[in-house]
Amino acid sequence: MGEYFEQLPVTIKEHIQEITKTSGLEYNEESFEKMSQGWVEKKNAFEENIASLFMEELNSFSKDDERGVLIMTYSGSLLTAGPIQGDSRTIEYISIGIRSDVPKSVTGNGSFAEDIETDKEVKFNSGPIKSTSAVYKIAVCKENISVEEQQETLNNATVALEEEFTNINKTIILE
Repeated sequence: MGEYFEQLPVTIKEHIQEITKTSGLEYNEESFEKMSQGWVEKKNAFEENIASLFMEELNSFSKDDERGVLIMTYSGSLLTAGPIQGDSRTIEYISIGIRSDVPKSVTGNGSFAEDIETDKEVKFNSGPIKSTSAVYKIAVCKENISVEEQQETLNNATVALEEEFTNINKTIILE
């Protein structure tokens, strides 16, 4: 296998192989390598973006934590959940863009069914989606900032990452 595929953790390698089946790419080592390179670049973009926005990375997130949260899944999809307002959050899910088995993007209000942990799916009581693939990274807004500041931070992160992820798909995976 290639250099990118080989540097991934086993759980991500297995997931890359699984999602390649629904990507429209041929199911072979070359496709695994392209998908892996895209995944590594998305992970790097996610880490750089949350650092530049002074977000905190966590291994778990309580469903009752009032802060907004940004999540990158094993698939390289993004899940943005705004701060709790009333009994729900604004939920935005953006897929990696090359899978045919999940929506490209959905937005709505919802709530988490359980606490969020890395290496486990996010499940919802209500909202625009029922669950995600396993969580790779969790980033939250710093404590003690207003709901408006959290929403602005999450929006800035989501917009920037969606653009970067789309460019990665175009230049690496779909070339």
